Parts: sequence; C-alpha cells; structure tokens
Amino acid sequence: MKSSPTYRITPWVGRLIIANAVVLLLRMTLFTSPDIVSALQFAPSTAFTQPWTFLSYMFVHAGLLHLVANMLMLYVFGTSVESRMGSRNFILYYLFCGVGAAVFSLLLAGLLPVGAFIGASGAVLGVAVAFACFWPETEMIVFPLPFPIKARTLVIGLVVIDVIASRVWPNDGVAHIAHVGGALFGFIFFRAQWWISRRGPSEPVRSVERVVLVQSGSSEPDRRTPVTPLRPRSRNESDPVKAEVDRVLDKISERGISSLTPAERRFLDEVAKKKKQDH
Repeated sequence: MKSSPTYRITPWVGRLIIANAVVLLLRMTLFTSPDIVSALQFAPSTAFTQPWTFLSYMFVHAGLLHLVANMLMLYVFGTSVESRMGSRNFILYYLFCGVGAAVFSLLLAGLLPVGAFIGASGAVLGVAVAFACFWPETEMIVFPLPFPIKARTLVIGLVVIDVIASRVWPNDGVAHIAHVGGALFGFIFFRAQWWISRRGPSEPVRSVERVVLVQSGSSEPDRRTPVTPLRPRSRNESDPVKAEVDRVLDKISERGISSLTPAERRFLDEVAKKKKQDH
C-alpha cells in the first residue's frame, strides 16, 4: 500500500521542463526584445492590467542557470509527487501554487517592496511542500552539506531562508516573497484536504469490487485485480479501523487511487506499517 519516492520522469514534469526550456531558447534567439519579458513577467503594479502574467511569469527565466536550478528541483520533487497525486491533479496543483505565489506577492506589495519577477520557483517550492507532506522522513543529500537531511527539515529550512532573505536583502534580485507564497499555498492546499477529509460526510454504502493494489519497489502505476463483488458493508462495525479501511478501499475501487486525499493515503500507510510490524 505504501508508495515511496520515485525519480522516473513523469508526463507533466517532462512537459514542464520542455516548455520552460523552449521558452528560454526562443527568448534568447528569436524574441530578444526586453519588451517580451516585460509583457510576461509578474509585477504587482500591472497585475490587473496584464492578468495573464499570473500564469505566464512561471515559464520565463532569466538565464540558463536560473532555468537549470528550477527544473532540477522540479525533477527531484515533482516526479514522486506526480506519481503519487496523478498527472491531472499534479498539474492543477503546480499551477495553483504558481498563481498563489503571484497572489501572495500582490497582497504583500502594499506592505513590502515587491518588484517584478519571473521564474517557476514559487510553483516548484509548492511541489517541494507536497513532497515533504507525502514523505517527511525521506533523507536527501543536498550539496554541499556533508550529511543527509530529512525532506521536511529541508523544505522548512528553504522557506525560513526565503523569509529572512526577504527582510535582510529585499533588493537582491530574487523573488523571495513569491517563493514563500508558493510554499504557503501548497501548505494551505494540504491543510484544506485534511480538513475536508475530517469534516466531510461519509460516502453512501455501495456494492463494489474489492481491488488488490500491487506495487513494485520502483513505484510503477498500480495494477488492479478484480475479485468477487462484495456485499454492501455496514459502516457501524465493531472495529472502526476495519470500517475505515473498507471505506477507503471502496473509494479506490470506484474512483482510483489518485482520488484519495492525503489524509486517506497516510491512514493506509499507517495501517500497512502496523500490519507489517504485527507479522
């Protein structure tokens, strides 16, 4: 039941890397006018007169180094997150964090100096937040640190650095506020998912087929093996854990594993760990 981080290239991660690379290539060869960047960058002062910039700024980078840094982070964190969330949910989440970074910058523009900015850093940091939510204890090697660092600690550290840098070096040319905004909107997304899963009403009981989730160590897509249809089960069973497991398996049978909320995925992971320890 437990899915682990994977670094095999996934559909939307690959498309985003190609799209950003193509935009930079075109900007450096055919569309070299500074007016192109001005029309695509996000600036709080022109946000409402150029609303497309809430999205377009994410696909424009200052240079090759800027592009490589962002796309490397997208590859490291995004491949695992897309495999876990599903491609459709992943791209919507990515855009949500990117737009959120722009919205957050716009909201703070009246309080702090926020200049125009470009780059996918806000959306990518939102993806890093998702990785830390799914696999908080995963140890990662970050150059030049001589020791591994847990994903949760790494992401929190990156956000803290951006918060401090936005106050100490407000004019260093880095969109620290946008980075924080992307991470914040990613965090809000997962908190909202958790709140909905806790507050939402139980789904109606339906007759479904039980599926067996088979997953290899390389985190390949789940394969379903249908078996005998089950009778509708009562949700008021004596064992609440078993009842919740049945409900989640019903949901997977009907909608697929990508429909699970982060809270439901964590619940299945915890049940799997407990059963493994018991055996």
